[in-house]
Amino acid sequence: MKIHKLQIYTDNIKEQLRFYRGKLNFKITDYSDNHFEIETGYSTIRFQHKENATPYHIAFHIPDNQHNEALEWVKAHVPVLEGNGQEIVDFMAWSAKSLYFYDEDKNIIEFISRESFSKPNSALFSEKSIVGISEVGLVTENIQEKFHFLNSNYQLEKYDGDFEHFCAIGDDEGLLITIDQQLKDWFPTDDKAYKSEFEIEFTHKGEKHSFIFENDKLKAQH
Repeated sequence: MKIHKLQIYTDNIKEQLRFYRGKLNFKITDYSDNHFEIETGYSTIRFQHKENATPYHIAFHIPDNQHNEALEWVKAHVPVLEGNGQEIVDFMAWSAKSLYFYDEDKNIIEFISRESFSKPNSALFSEKSIVGISEVGLVTENIQEKFHFLNSNYQLEKYDGDFEHFCAIGDDEGLLITIDQQLKDWFPTDDKAYKSEFEIEFTHKGEKHSFIFENDKLKAQH
């Protein structure tokens, strides 16, 4: 699944705008008092104001084998979150390496480098190197129900995990990291996982799709 647009929520519009535009130098494509949008490769994220918004987990694709360059770039801007005592976490089963940091909402942001997914355009890494959105966290109390909806409506398959604690749904191009709120917290920080609401637009097998996640329910948009 190729994730084209993601809408998430924040009650810190100004601080988040300052973070993404000022600290990370991301391209802002739309802005008002209650929202802003950033462009990252082929993906757009819209931050929409909402009172009492809760944190997310979002991952971005970065080019193959640029995790070390990305690490140095991130460390020049924000602190890195360690996983298993390491600044770069090696997911050998996924042929991927990741690093993590917080934004102003304590969203856990991940940069993931997958082997043979995207070759770098430059030996140097910058915000312009980001390929697109790789993962979105979907926190629920019923993983199997969510998988059935995603599989029957969009033919998304199980990528890894189980239907109890954790299930990655999708493919190398894009994943919904689905976890049970009552049984699992977020890696690498063990932060509490919230059923944070979002809207998403993506393509899969040549078809365009979109759905809303709210109140622990998935609803297709047409």
